[in-house]
Amino acid sequence: MAEEVIETTEVLVVGAGQAGIAMSEHLSSMQIPHLVLERYAIAERWRNERWDSLVANGPAWHDRFPGLEFESVQPDEFATKDQVADYLAAYAQKFQAPIRCGVEVAKVTKKPGAQGFIVQTSAGTIEARFVVAATGAFQQPVIPELIPESAGLEQLHSSSYRNPEQLPAGAVLVVGAGSSGVQIADEIQRSGRQVYLAVGPHDRPPRSYRARDFVWWLGVLNKWEASAPAAGAEHVTIAVSGAHGGRTVDFRELAKSGITLVGRANEYVDGVMKFGDDLVTNVNRGDDNYLSLLAEADEYIERNGLDLPEEPEAKVIGPDPECMVNPLRELDLKQAEVNSVLWATGFSSDYSWLDVDAFDERGRPVQARGVSREPGIYFLGLPWQSRRGSSFIWGVWHDAKYLADHIGIQRSYQQYELSELAQA
Repeated sequence: MAEEVIETTEVLVVGAGQAGIAMSEHLSSMQIPHLVLERYAIAERWRNERWDSLVANGPAWHDRFPGLEFESVQPDEFATKDQVADYLAAYAQKFQAPIRCGVEVAKVTKKPGAQGFIVQTSAGTIEARFVVAATGAFQQPVIPELIPESAGLEQLHSSSYRNPEQLPAGAVLVVGAGSSGVQIADEIQRSGRQVYLAVGPHDRPPRSYRARDFVWWLGVLNKWEASAPAAGAEHVTIAVSGAHGGRTVDFRELAKSGITLVGRANEYVDGVMKFGDDLVTNVNRGDDNYLSLLAEADEYIERNGLDLPEEPEAKVIGPDPECMVNPLRELDLKQAEVNSVLWATGFSSDYSWLDVDAFDERGRPVQARGVSREPGIYFLGLPWQSRRGSSFIWGVWHDAKYLADHIGIQRSYQQYELSELAQA
């Protein structure tokens, strides 16, 4: 029986989304040999795991890599999901990234008694000195175990939702009021259906204020550089949208359009969904977050003498809608003709393929700025990996640069040999 031919590479990058492409660019510029493996296609999640009308949450001038502008999107417009996918593919082609698509990584183990790792893939075995897990943290859709399948409801995660037409007739309960939940709820409501939107804790920044997009404000106010979320805000989502040309998310306006706001979905009993009593608190805290950013922006403008137009109307908070004055604490789904539930409840990570000493007892990476406690293993694309902006296209590019530099330093240590004089 012929012995298996094992391919070798210096660095193996797993995943060819925005993180893997950024990593490959920096490794290429440093002339470090590497391969990028992708089990599907480049930027697959952008192209085929998002709803049809999704656009980027940041304008094209901001949500991109430094080395390439969007070809067919104006700087202040919001790229569609397909335009983002095309952009990432074009960026990889720009520097001829060594990406192999259709190759799935099954297992990574430490090479016994030697440096490096053995990588089992669907296309054979590869040995690598370093491995970068560039799959990000948004891998497995999370659906809370609240409603049993026996309830007879259509239950979809936001990653499986494409458009209102795929849902059965009737009203829809959307659980989760971050960027995804808000945009999907608004789209379904505009299609002519009744929508109930379960609202949890959230930040609600302005889409723009005084002629500047909120991404600009977060930049000049150094909020992108925050190293960790504020205490108590670890699980707070951001309600922001680039849909319809980019508009500030306003839950009172959503209610005015016909959406019924409810508190967090807490329990399902005999066809009845029970909600928390936190709706008003969550909306008001989101308003406080919104107004505080406006106040900081005003102070920055005055302190720096900027000539930006006044916008007093932005500070006007409308009256509470009826669904906040008398919030629903429970909803009989059958009576309300709710036949589908859409879970915009986020994702969990899946590193089951990475069989190394790099995780805590809950399966979370033990790392500092992406550098694992297992020497030679790196993580890229994690939320708050180095700063608030780490999950964004431009942010992951800077995190990748840090990891590439770290790999370069480690290579220099491993290549060190004693001089002849020292050995004598």
